[in-house]
Amino acid sequence: MTFSLTGFDLDRFVRDTLAEDLGKGLPGGGRDVTSDSVIPADARFSGVMDSRDAITVAGLPIAAAFFRALDPACEVEVLVGEGEVVAAGTDLMRLSGLARALLTAERSALNTVQHLSGIATMTARYVAAMHGHAALLDTRKTIPGLRHLEKYATRMGGAQNHRMGLWDAAMIKDNHVAVAGSVDEAVGRAVRAGVRDIICEVDRIDQIEPALRAGATHLLLDNMGPAMLREAVALVARRVPCEASGGVNLDTIGAIAATGVDYVSVGRLTQSAPAADIGLDFQLL
Repeated sequence: MTFSLTGFDLDRFVRDTLAEDLGKGLPGGGRDVTSDSVIPADARFSGVMDSRDAITVAGLPIAAAFFRALDPACEVEVLVGEGEVVAAGTDLMRLSGLARALLTAERSALNTVQHLSGIATMTARYVAAMHGHAALLDTRKTIPGLRHLEKYATRMGGAQNHRMGLWDAAMIKDNHVAVAGSVDEAVGRAVRAGVRDIICEVDRIDQIEPALRAGATHLLLDNMGPAMLREAVALVARRVPCEASGGVNLDTIGAIAATGVDYVSVGRLTQSAPAADIGLDFQLL
């Protein structure tokens, strides 16, 4: 099984994560004290990773990479697909190999699958609550170093990725406007700088026309209630995509999505998703 994400180095992620857990480079570090002292070097394990809750799955190929990094000959069978919705009690992965290696890799593998599946599961709930209106976007509110993985997980849950970072689109927010002096001046500067994709945040109706005249290619309608969102969407009249943001949760997203906006962005998908309850039970071969 291969796993590849543009901009993400799986081998380095696995290596650095295991090194952190093993304490490589620290005094006395570089080994799994418990497994090395308790488990015979030639002992072999088999195990099953399973979900204790209904979840949307994400991260199993990465978990497999952790086990294979420490036991290249281990056998790993992934039983469900990425993005698949499974019931509580579903087996996700079977594996067998050297007991020490599997135990050393266990926590890193589980942490990754639990975190990414938690994000995918929350994302899927938000998508369902939108009832087919608009598209769900994630944000840059990610854990440092995990952005590519977390944004991958939102895709597994049915969302689309917003910009990946500061480099792939301009997003003009209130602080940029404060320095530039006005919405149209801020947008105009981005246009004159040759920026192609210019997202402009507006929180008032009277900011919309200046932003559009200046060359904004996407409007972020910030902290507007459903009535104001409908007014804004009517004024924009599909000249550019409209995105609703702010005050969005599972109770409000349905009404927000139904206002006619093209997108709804939700920071909590990556910022606040609880880990999925996933376990791994081993037995001696």
